[in-house]
Amino acid sequence: MAAAPNFQSDMRKLLRERIIDTGRRIVVAEGWGAVNMSRLAKEVGVSRPVLYKEFANKHELAEVVISQEVDTFLAGIAECLAAQPGDVVLGIRAAVEFTLRTGADNTLLKAALAGRTAPDTALLPVLMTETEPVLGRAITAVTLMIRGQYTLTEVGDDELAAITETLVRLALSHLFQPTGPIDRAVGQIHTVVAGAFANLPAR
Repeated sequence: MAAAPNFQSDMRKLLRERIIDTGRRIVVAEGWGAVNMSRLAKEVGVSRPVLYKEFANKHELAEVVISQEVDTFLAGIAECLAAQPGDVVLGIRAAVEFTLRTGADNTLLKAALAGRTAPDTALLPVLMTETEPVLGRAITAVTLMIRGQYTLTEVGDDELAAITETLVRLALSHLFQPTGPIDRAVGQIHTVVAGAFANLPAR
């Protein structure tokens, strides 16, 4: 017999989603510096104590907002890899191009990167340098995707993890600090990844 729906849990889930959506909307429209807990509580329609039960501070909210964006990118990366089932390097190239082109059009990333005043830069460490929710999560997820999609019997787990970390770090660098056209960045990363797989020692 199926368990009865938990009304309280459902309402709390809806509340969290509303807080996250409201925070994201403010960031996109006005920048991260415009987000504060008092304003969030008012726009969501709850008291500050209720809000703080869901998110202790802005940093915690930022992690969740960015984590949702990462989910979107990871889903697209999985599709790109699956579309090139016989060639890991071409699959990775397609995934890199998807990431850079989608990122260039992502309103949340644009809002975060456009904010260069002291309040707005609070979101940048979450995006660029912290292990979670972007870098570490992306490395782990993409490594598992590549391992699951391609046979790669000649590539050990440590070797694949090292290649994937290099790939993710390069892609994020080009995404957040572009120095030229996307096609050029894709070509550069392709060269590095192709060379990494070609230079693996025989097993």
